[in-house]
Amino acid sequence: MVFFHRMAWLGAMLVLGLAPVQAATPDDGQAARALLEKALAYYHDNGDKAFAAFSRQGEFVDKDRYVFVVDTQGVMLASGGPSSALIGRDVSEVLGPDLRKAFKDALKTPEASGIQQAEYRWQNWADGKVERKHVYFQRVGERILAVGYYLPRASAEQARALLDKASSDLLKNEKTTLTAVNSLKGGYLQDDLYVFVVDLDTRRYVGHGTNLRLINTDFAKVKDPDGKPVGEPILAMIGKQDVGEYEYRWKNPVTGKVEDKHAYLRKVGHFLVAVGYYSP
Repeated sequence: MVFFHRMAWLGAMLVLGLAPVQAATPDDGQAARALLEKALAYYHDNGDKAFAAFSRQGEFVDKDRYVFVVDTQGVMLASGGPSSALIGRDVSEVLGPDLRKAFKDALKTPEASGIQQAEYRWQNWADGKVERKHVYFQRVGERILAVGYYLPRASAEQARALLDKASSDLLKNEKTTLTAVNSLKGGYLQDDLYVFVVDLDTRRYVGHGTNLRLINTDFAKVKDPDGKPVGEPILAMIGKQDVGEYEYRWKNPVTGKVEDKHAYLRKVGHFLVAVGYYSP
């Protein structure tokens, strides 16, 4: 159908996961939803004349949150953000068609169901990085009104807290904890934070929060994407002390890009436990 062919760009924006969507903070989510509700009410009273108000810096722009509107032919009708440059243009080719199905599935939800929400990845115009974003949207006739906001990256404090949890759990029950880490859930995978565990006797991975292909591989041979050793210096460090920190370059599982990473390391029995956060 022409509709789905031309809406591929928004399909990529509205990537719907099977897991529950998590907002950054209650305040961020409430503010975005409130802005959309305000826009929906204004559109109800003014129809398409509301687009002018949505597209200027004013009451429908709140920090990095703004209203944008597209029609079911893939044309941008209004935007209070950087995408205002695309108003009036068919933007269906902005992103590839591989995620078209996600949006097609989203549109099966009846219009009467009200405001929907989803997550996607989009370039943050403030720092140029591709980051996770949460969106509230509602279809009104042939229009889709939406407001999104960027989800914050995990902090150093959150990384240390996850390391504390994993270390404590590992001391209590090794088997259960490693099983949970490798199941890619159980509280050991939190957005762009994850745990990895190395057996210091064998120097091999026994747990990894995002890449099970690394299990049983030699951690000492691990290098960053540029070929710089990562595993060997970490093992050397933890051989001399029970805790440490190490900075390196690694692929961010959320953005899919290689970024600077700061890891917190801890020796727990015969295990090395680590959690790292990606630098802002």
